[in-house]
Amino acid sequence: MNRIDARFAALRKEGQAAFIPYITAGDPTLDDTARYVLALERAGASVVELGVPFSDPLADGTVNQEAALRALKGHVSLRNILGMVKELRRDTEIPIVLFSYFNPVLAYGVEAFARDAAEAGVDGLLCVDLPLEETEAYGPILHSAGLATVFLIAPTSPDDRVKRIAEASSGFIYYVSRTGVTGAQESVETAVKGMVAAIRRHTDKPVAVGFGISTPEQAREVAAYADGVVVGSAIVRLIGELGGGAEAAEKVAAFAAELADGVRTSRRPMAT
Repeated sequence: MNRIDARFAALRKEGQAAFIPYITAGDPTLDDTARYVLALERAGASVVELGVPFSDPLADGTVNQEAALRALKGHVSLRNILGMVKELRRDTEIPIVLFSYFNPVLAYGVEAFARDAAEAGVDGLLCVDLPLEETEAYGPILHSAGLATVFLIAPTSPDDRVKRIAEASSGFIYYVSRTGVTGAQESVETAVKGMVAAIRRHTDKPVAVGFGISTPEQAREVAAYADGVVVGSAIVRLIGELGGGAEAAEKVAAFAAELADGVRTSRRPMAT
């Protein structure tokens, strides 16, 4: 069983939602990224999303764009991100999803990427700019390597498209809580709960909600009805302020622990 599937199955049995932090791989260095992944796991992360830095990240807000730029200035590539994940697998079995634009994967070669990513210990891929209609060729290649394919559903997605995305997704479904780019917000859109319910009419796959969630209170609110809560920009901003090193990782872990606690305390464990 894919690590993502196993983690969500265990959480569902416990009546818990997943806390899914996002960080940019290579910001400020790949060694620091590995340190942050382990710190986030200690803080209560269920799954970690690693952003693959790209020169034209149209779906990202300023915070994540700046993080990608810092990583690219350090000459971080998809190939050495996979090398970092392979090294990480000596110390952790936490599910890892790569959050990428399609260009780095295409430049790598889809078949070569699927093989190398699976061998390194990556569990899934989310290509933020690849429409569902363009995935017929690459989806089976990823699946044959044992990689989950996570797709985005937007607030503007019509019901028939929601159904098709839900059918094509594996691992989990990522619901984008608002239109626009990534970035922290003061509140969660009121329509999110209803949209999660609408997605569930088509599937029993886990539904994670992201974009704009940045506080323990928001995480707790979303965890009451979603299977996963994704927090990115708030953590990426903190990493940008702190830089690298063990002390920075512990400060990020302390912040992440508050978010994880918000997710964990939103639901009571199911009776056994």
